[in-house]
Amino acid sequence: MSNARSKYRFLFAGGGTGGHLFPAVAIAEQIREMKPEADILFIGTKDRIEGKVVPKLGFKFKSIWIKGFSRKINFENLLFPVKLFVSMIQSLLINISFKPKVAIGSGGYVAGPAIWAASFMGAKIILIEQNSYPGVTTRLLERYASEIHVSFQESKKYLKREKINHLTGNPVRKNLGRMEKKEALRKFGLIGEKKTLLVLGGSLGAKTINEAMSESIKILEENNIQVIWQTGKNYIEQFKNMNSVNVKVYDFIDDMNSAYSACDLLLARAGATTIAELLNLGIPSILVPSPNVAENHQYFNAKSLSDKEAVIMIQDKELQEELVKSVLGVFNSESKLSDLKKKALQMAKPDAAKVIAQNAIKFAEAV
Repeated sequence: MSNARSKYRFLFAGGGTGGHLFPAVAIAEQIREMKPEADILFIGTKDRIEGKVVPKLGFKFKSIWIKGFSRKINFENLLFPVKLFVSMIQSLLINISFKPKVAIGSGGYVAGPAIWAASFMGAKIILIEQNSYPGVTTRLLERYASEIHVSFQESKKYLKREKINHLTGNPVRKNLGRMEKKEALRKFGLIGEKKTLLVLGGSLGAKTINEAMSESIKILEENNIQVIWQTGKNYIEQFKNMNSVNVKVYDFIDDMNSAYSACDLLLARAGATTIAELLNLGIPSILVPSPNVAENHQYFNAKSLSDKEAVIMIQDKELQEELVKSVLGVFNSESKLSDLKKKALQMAKPDAAKVIAQNAIKFAEAV
């Protein structure tokens, strides 16, 4: 049941991936800090990341039936209209019970019915768009929004209602930060005298990045480079034998603050969360957009940064031949390293979660 005494009732909807969920969590935690009496409810799907993470963080959670539309032809797609209709009814019932003052949508299919229902019930709508090319959910929900907060200037040209668009940045978790480099390296069993490359391919892993790394690792070691390498759960068995004194191989890294603090250069996919974190921390980076994502959004994310020389972008199909050349090119030039760091920090928006939380609270007070 909702807390009828609190006028600060916020509904969050978004998920399917961490990139859609964690910006919402960052805002919710900021609201909870500013207004401890706030009543906060997340809507998501119970079998995706939000169903596991949100209850552990102490937020209320309700699930609906919706599931993403597969790009492959399968039976699930035939059920999509049914699931959408049922999810709209479920979302209406949740909104009737909770009566949110403000609803915040952070993308993913689950945000569609939940935010539509909140708007139908008279809630103020705030949308968060993490990617350079706005997702289909944001574009469909734009007409209901009072505010849309984007992470890239380029996003604005794809949205119709110019006056409600704000370049706020992608909210990141409150505990994101750096520690002393030597201490961070010790956690990974590495030393401070060598340059350190951090390799991230997402929680499941990135085939191209892992294969290119396995081909390049010998040359990198010969050039006095040490590596922290997250292969992802799908690839750990294939590459764990590459673990050595200078190469530390993990399926998943929980302590990202230590990993970021230990590295001099990051090699990663161009997901919105990774980008927000590398900008906020000023990490020199080589981004390899995944070609297997909706609307090729990672390419647009990386391109908008590489056009401003804040990162180096390598196309997935060119990584095998470009990896060593690019990594050595950065490590052999202190000016290139410092330039990438400086330009990343110039593009950072560290207060994004706070700004959106403050606006959400103002809306709640005005309703």
